[in-house]
Amino acid sequence: QVQLVESGGGLVEAGGSLTLSCVASTSISTFYAMGWYRQAPGNQREFVASVTGRDTAEYLDSVKGRFTMTRDNAKNTVYLQMNSLKPEDTAVYYCALKLGPFHSFGYWGQGTQVTVSP
Repeated sequence: QVQLVESGGGLVEAGGSLTLSCVASTSISTFYAMGWYRQAPGNQREFVASVTGRDTAEYLDSVKGRFTMTRDNAKNTVYLQMNSLKPEDTAVYYCALKLGPFHSFGYWGQGTQVTVSP
């Protein structure tokens, strides 16, 4: 069973930056894609970003230009660099993986809280 562990969350003022990390218990190079999702109180979990093994990235429209997702296969780690943070970015951020192109994201981590103050 693959385990994903997120870290790097915290409290930051609007306009600030945070970098989230997600470490996998096994090689991430075997997975089709890695992704980040988030869930704010009272909301459903939503897609934030993903990167495939070929480094094709996708982003939620509201984070384009502010968030950057990268992967380091040697460290079995993916990152989410978040700049120009807004209060509406406040959520629990989860890491997940996709086994193949026709799979859904799964194997969720425990999440890391990001809180952006006005």
